[in-house]
This record gives sequence, structure tokens and C-alpha cells, in this order.
Amino acid sequence: MQLTDAAHALTRRLNIRHPIIQAPMAGSSTPRMAAAVSDAGGLGSLGIGAMNPAAAKKAILAFRELSPGPLNVNLFCHRPAVSDSAKAAAWLQTLRPAFEALDIPQPGTLNEIYRSFVQDEAMLAVLLETRPQVVSFHFGLPPAAVIRQLKQAGMLLLASATNLDEALLLQAAGIDAIVAQGIEAGGHRGMFDPQAYDEAYPTSVLVRLLVSRLKTPVIAAGGLMTGGDIAAVIRSGAAAAQLGTAFLATDESAADPHHRKLLLTADTARHTVMTAAISGRPARCLANRFTALGLGIDAAAIPDYPLTYDAGKALHQAALKAGESGYGAYWSGQGAPFIRSMSTEALMLALVKELAAA
Repeated sequence: MQLTDAAHALTRRLNIRHPIIQAPMAGSSTPRMAAAVSDAGGLGSLGIGAMNPAAAKKAILAFRELSPGPLNVNLFCHRPAVSDSAKAAAWLQTLRPAFEALDIPQPGTLNEIYRSFVQDEAMLAVLLETRPQVVSFHFGLPPAAVIRQLKQAGMLLLASATNLDEALLLQAAGIDAIVAQGIEAGGHRGMFDPQAYDEAYPTSVLVRLLVSRLKTPVIAAGGLMTGGDIAAVIRSGAAAAQLGTAFLATDESAADPHHRKLLLTADTARHTVMTAAISGRPARCLANRFTALGLGIDAAAIPDYPLTYDAGKALHQAALKAGESGYGAYWSGQGAPFIRSMSTEALMLALVKELAAA
């Protein structure tokens, strides 16, 4: 297809040839994946929100050894968790039957396993030292002073929005492009306030809404798996498309064997569930024992993110040792039935060819 002016403008700013962004999936995207995407003319990304500053720097430098192309690094800007001992104890009691059924020990406390970028000066120092071309935010924004420092250092800034109000806040803050995250997207919803009502816009509707109301470029995300999907959102006004689940089964993905097997099995790939029971924030996951456990649980009973995730990860790791893979955080978008298993390079070539033919 012939790219729109908006797509041409954003690809030039991002220094990429094609309006394709590989989603920065914490735990699944790797330097090898990001490098292959950037070398093929897209924007490769690393999810560093779950890393400490030293690990983040190592990942960025590993990418640089593999590719001279542009890199996007993604950070979590969630509200720091508020510890509530009574809620934590009640939540651990809710999970107790799962631990007991597997005859595995249960943690006695919940810890804040990820530090929010809103208060992580050491991570900011890493960014200012390594200067990735693009920095993106999920769950909100860091302080205005941090945004100012990153922009003054020459970095382009992206951030996720799930509705118009969030997008308007991002535009007012000077974000360079807004990722419109539709309800179909896998992984965590980018909602600023996880307790707020979720309007649950599908990607196609959210893109049209934001494009009609914003001056800032819009990047479509959620349920996109093919070059034809990319063409459709660009025709709707998006300046680029961000794909995550599409890359989960590539050779360079860090998705574990159980995750891959579910994604590549037709009967399981088509069943996803939005749940907060795994991590403490709403996230789309392949249906499994953990998502079933979360059904019917009052959201108010779930501890803050990422305190809940501490228990979720402990349950998953202990279950794996016991031979049970049903408690994994197997994030996946609703486009999973169309996933392809191949190298990242081959997938990029296929997407570019499909986009051109659309």
C-alpha cells in the first residue's frame, strides 16, 4: 500500500523504513529479537520495566553489539504499591489451595518486585548514559522533569493510552507519539488507574477516536498479526502499528516452551482472559488454571501491582518444578490464532511483503 503522510512522517522521525514496531514485551522480547526487527527496517524494542538498572544497561548494550539500528526501551510508570498487610494475608489465603494441591511451600509475604520508573533515578541515569533513540512508557508517565531530561538528551518518547482522556494527558505532556492500546492486546492494559472503569475500546475504534481528536501521531496496538492488519490501521489514520503477540513464537523470543506450545495450538490460542489475579493489574493471558482461579474474585481483594505478581511468580515457578505449567503468566493478544513460528527476520520480511500487497 501507499503509506500516508502521517506514516511517512513518523517513520522518518523514528529512523525506520517501515511503520512496524515490535512491542517491548517484558520477559519475552530480547536483544536478538529487537536487533532483527531494526535491521529489517522496523523499530526493535526491549521491555526493561522488570529489570534493575544494571540488567537494563546490559540489555541495551547487547542490542548495540548486534545492530546499529534504532532501539525503543519501555518502562513501567505505575503508582508505587501501597502495602496492606491484611489484604496481603487474605490474598495468600486465597492462593493457599493452589499451593497445597501442588504440595509446595507458599510465601509468607508479598514484596514490590519491580521499581516504578516514576521514582527510579538509577534507571534514569542508565538512559541518559546509553541514550536509546526511543523511550516508551506504560501505565502512565514519569515526572515532568524526567520527561524534560530525556527529550533534552535527544530521545523520542512514546506512551500507551487506552482511552481519549489518557491520550490527551500524554499529548499535553509532550509525548512524541501515542500507542493506542486496544482491548485485544496481550499483556498488561496500559491504564493509568487500574481501578478506573475500562471503556475497553477495540483497536480500530480507539485509533479512529484518537486520530480525530489529537495532533500527536497515533500508533495502533492490539490484535495486529499481519501486514494486512497493519495496512488497515494505517488507512484508519494510525502512523504506525505495534505488534507483540506476533513475535512471541519467533526463534529469538524468550517465551518458554509451555507458552509457545499454547500459542501454537489452535484450541488454546483462541482462548484469552483479562485478569488481574496474576499480577495485580488487568492483563490479557491465555486461559489456564491461574485465570480460572481469578474468575469471580472481587478486584478490591487483589493487592496492588506488583505485590500480587510476587505471589503469582512464586506459584508459577514452584508449579513448574512440580510438573504443572498451568499457572504461567502466558500473556497473549486475541490475534494469537494467527501466530507464525519462524525467525524474527522472516516474520519482518513477511509483514513488509503483506503490507506492500495490501
